Amino acid sequence: MEKLKERITENGIDYILVGDYYIPDLKLPEENRPIGRYRRLHRDYLKEKHPVRYSSLILTGKLWAYLADLNEQAEERLDLIIEQMKTAEGVTEELKARNQLEWVGRMNNIRSRAEEIIKSEQIYI
Repeated sequence: MEKLKERITENGIDYILVGDYYIPDLKLPEENRPIGRYRRLHRDYLKEKHPVRYSSLILTGKLWAYLADLNEQAEERLDLIIEQMKTAEGVTEELKARNQLEWVGRMNNIRSRAEEIIKSEQIYI
């Protein structure tokens, strides 16, 4: 025997009849943007330090979009900071051609400092 599923809408929420009870028919919005490093770091930070905000974002279905936006902003800011530091410190393609080991060392140092700036400005806030 097939069960009939009746739908009703109350206060802007769709409910579906299952047995004798109406259960909210909730669907989370789909988020197809990739999960990046900064997105994961901030999600873990929210879970640990701001559980109420984390739960609120989950319950409203906004967590993944919020984290995807934050990740994109952090990546863009990181690229900008790295380029500014390279210019300020004279790390050029000429240096790369002349002395690759020095270039790699200086670039690793710049990237490390830029990542710390991103973490303090956008991730652990």
